[in-house]
Amino acid sequence: MQLKGEVAFITGGASGLGRAIVDRFVAEGACALVLDRSLDRLRELEASYPERVIGVVGDVRTISDHKRAVEICLSRFGKLDCLINNAGIWDYGTALVDLPEDRIDSAFDEMFQINVKGYLLAAKACLPALVQSRGSMIFTISNAGFYPDGGGPLYTATKHAVVGLVRQLAFELAPIIRVNGVAPGGIGGSDLRGPASLDLAATSISSIPLAELLSKVLPLETVANADDYAGAFVLFASRRDNIPATGALLNFDGGIGVRGFSRAAGGTGLAERFSSNIAATV
Repeated sequence: MQLKGEVAFITGGASGLGRAIVDRFVAEGACALVLDRSLDRLRELEASYPERVIGVVGDVRTISDHKRAVEICLSRFGKLDCLINNAGIWDYGTALVDLPEDRIDSAFDEMFQINVKGYLLAAKACLPALVQSRGSMIFTISNAGFYPDGGGPLYTATKHAVVGLVRQLAFELAPIIRVNGVAPGGIGGSDLRGPASLDLAATSISSIPLAELLSKVLPLETVANADDYAGAFVLFASRRDNIPATGALLNFDGGIGVRGFSRAAGGTGLAERFSSNIAATV
């Protein structure tokens, strides 16, 4: 077990990628404090892992909720080794032309408060405990932190901001705390929601045929599920394997950045060419 005896603080850990991270961390020997807004899902999580996981209902936009969760974590587990900033919302690719003028302010504020400010507040609240343990921070980014079209301008801007936040905090907190980021691509089976300011709070990404859409453009031609991504967070949380890494940004997105123009336009890749060559020689 790579994380035996470690304690993690995970935001948005009651569903989707966050839940997969919790499951994997527990399997690797860790305990976890999960901050999430869903009481029902937190109770389910605690019932699945009694004595190993504590759920705290809270809003990542409020530093008092983060500080309260850290206090509970320290009281229960005695320390904190790793912060995983994961809570976030998606703008469902809402383009600038489709953003209502009278909602831009509220949508901008909501997206940035959850996706960026929430990360900063968690880092601030966890800082003293992570200094004490010489621990680490891991931020969930997205392929939208590096490339366009992973969302609209609001979401893409928030994820680019998280890239900058990882780099700045890695600089400021070295050599005591390591700060890294994982950038997943599309996640099959996720329950990612949108901003209430755009009437998307009740909309789940599971309502989109994500696998069908992305399989046509990804070099690996498959959409990973949440469990497939969790191992990257274990890598950066591991005190054995994370020795050289801080300020590292892992593009963990199915190869979006190397798809090229011909593949994106429907050209053939290596697998198809091999199949054609084999067929020609038979």
